[in-house]
Amino acid sequence: MSVTNYNNQHLTDEEYTKIQEALTSMKQICEKYLKNLSPEERKKYGRVNEQNKLLVNKTYDYHKNQPELQAPEVNWEEFEKDYVSRQRLEAIVAVLERLNIGLYNAKIMHDNDNYQAALTDYSFASYKAGTLDPNFEKKYKDLKQFFIKNRDKDSSKEV
Repeated sequence: MSVTNYNNQHLTDEEYTKIQEALTSMKQICEKYLKNLSPEERKKYGRVNEQNKLLVNKTYDYHKNQPELQAPEVNWEEFEKDYVSRQRLEAIVAVLERLNIGLYNAKIMHDNDNYQAALTDYSFASYKAGTLDPNFEKKYKDLKQFFIKNRDKDSSKEV
C-alpha cells in the first residue's frame, strides 16, 4: 500500500483570503518598481556579479567614511538611493524566493496526495466495474482514458 497524505497542513478559507489580500497589496505597492527587461537588456545590465557587488560595497564604504576621496562626477545622492533600494529589493526577493520554494514544495506534496488517492479510487472503480455495476463501468471507462499507453516513446509504460 502506498503512503499518502504527506502534507496534512491545509490553508483555511480565512488564511487564503488574507494571503490574497496581502499579495494584492504587495502587487500594488511594487507595481511602479517592476521592470520588464528584454534578453538583450538583461545581458547588458546584468553584469553586476558577486565580485562587482564587492566593488560597489567598497565604493559605498569610501563614500560614507572618506567622502573627500569620491569622484565629483558621480551623483552621490542617487548612488546612495540606488544602494539602499538594491539592498531592500534583495532582502524582499530573498524572502519571496524562500516562500516560493516552500509553498511550491507544499503544493507538490498535495499534488502527490491527490494523485495517490486518484489511483486508489481508479483501482476501486476497476474492481467494481468487474462486478458489472453500470455506474462503476462508466466511471472506470472515464478514468481509463488517462492510462492510455504512449506509443511514440515506450509502449510498455503507461502515461
